[in-house]
Amino acid sequence: MKKILCAIFFLITTITSYTQSIVYSEPDNADARDMSFDIIGKMNGNILVYKTTSNQHYICVLDAEMKQLDRFKLDYLTDRVFNVDFIAYQDFAYMFYQYQKRSIIYCMAVKLDANGKKVGEPMQLDTTDSRDVQNNKIYSFVQSADKQKIQFFKVNTYNDKVHQITTILFDKNLTLISKSTEAVAMKERNSFLTAFEVDNKGNFAFIKAVGKSGDDNISQIVLIVKEAETSVFNYHNISKAEGIFLDEIKLKVNNSNGQYIITSFYSNKRRGDVQGIFVSIWDNNLNKEKLSSTVAFDNDFRNDAKGDAGTKTAFNDFFIKDIITKKDGGFLLTSQCEYTTSRGNNNNLNRWDYMNNSAYSGTGSYYSFGSNNYYASPWNRYGYNSNVTRYYADNIAIISLDSTAKMQWSNVIHKSQFDDITEAHIGFGMFNAGNQLKFLFNKIEKRQQILNEQSITPDGQIIRSSTLHGLDKGYEFMPRNAKQVGARQIIVPCMLRSFLCFAKIDY
Repeated sequence: MKKILCAIFFLITTITSYTQSIVYSEPDNADARDMSFDIIGKMNGNILVYKTTSNQHYICVLDAEMKQLDRFKLDYLTDRVFNVDFIAYQDFAYMFYQYQKRSIIYCMAVKLDANGKKVGEPMQLDTTDSRDVQNNKIYSFVQSADKQKIQFFKVNTYNDKVHQITTILFDKNLTLISKSTEAVAMKERNSFLTAFEVDNKGNFAFIKAVGKSGDDNISQIVLIVKEAETSVFNYHNISKAEGIFLDEIKLKVNNSNGQYIITSFYSNKRRGDVQGIFVSIWDNNLNKEKLSSTVAFDNDFRNDAKGDAGTKTAFNDFFIKDIITKKDGGFLLTSQCEYTTSRGNNNNLNRWDYMNNSAYSGTGSYYSFGSNNYYASPWNRYGYNSNVTRYYADNIAIISLDSTAKMQWSNVIHKSQFDDITEAHIGFGMFNAGNQLKFLFNKIEKRQQILNEQSITPDGQIIRSSTLHGLDKGYEFMPRNAKQVGARQIIVPCMLRSFLCFAKIDY
């Protein structure tokens, strides 16, 4: 019997050891302390990473064992390059960038092979006279879920009464499909454009949000849709019940049924406590709104999510992070409790202040592609400076709704995180493993940041995994900047002795 039990134990531990593994890259001593980076993706087995510092641009090539095969400078990028972005495919990637020469801003693309080398010469996608715009970072892009459509757009906010938006749609081969310009009336003082999406057909959709004069809540939502091969912009007023107040609007395409999901947290009064979720579903095939409703959070859900807050104020610091569509027309929504405090500052800012300090500023900065909405996180929108800012990232709330916007289940992943000066090591990374969603985040154990994993199943059950295997001492993970590069593979940046390296986690 002892031999049998030992054999079973050995088999279980052997199977467990192969369920998840971590391989680290070596720190690159050539990296500067002020360097920024972007994980491009995985192509033909190689992991490509872009690094930049002091107007110097590099690509690093890592193999399957995270050994650095190459590091080379991108000599074809000029000193005045900005807004560098990437789309990775199975065997190549596109690098998009902008640069200014004299008064002209150029939007460019370079095709990269699996070794990071350019294929052909850089391609000019569009140009703009900088004298016609307020700042030089004007081009943003979104890609369809299947990566077959690439939509560039620029918004000229020089005239605060009319914002001129130009859309440029390409296919996977960067062949131009259509280019259009539309003058979007912005007569209301508190109005702005946000939440830009493109579906697999190439239809471009975004939101015009309108606030009442002197108010900092959204009183009207307009869905604007431009069909792929036309120059016509269609305006659709989205229904909203009287007496509810919205703030951060999110838009998500469900390509399985041609529907657009519009959602936001809502309150029952100006600057009031968050009561629940507002949902509108627009059917683009039928060209009509399928439904508009609200989902109130009950006390059980509030008590589970509240952390140090009270039951009524439980969701006041939560912000929508992701919307994950389902084939049956429903969707999952993830949100996180995040806020900041500042030593020596007595301002008690809340979610309404965050919104007022950015979206209604009239600077045009909310067209940043990084979030598709400048006030998507308080970490990027605080309205004052201080010597010491503490960043917090606490509980994660997950909600599942069906195709009629009825809540199927809700659950909370409990965590408490904070850091001073930087938010690089707090927050979470999400990994879609097919049969469950995995959440990676740091947890302090014995005064060290330890990477933890918790998963949620399709029926809303949370699986609290044991500590990940292969966590070497000294590595500080940055899961918020992680990138999934395979069906069961994710790359997580980390620091070792103040040097950047990367961990490949396989499941």
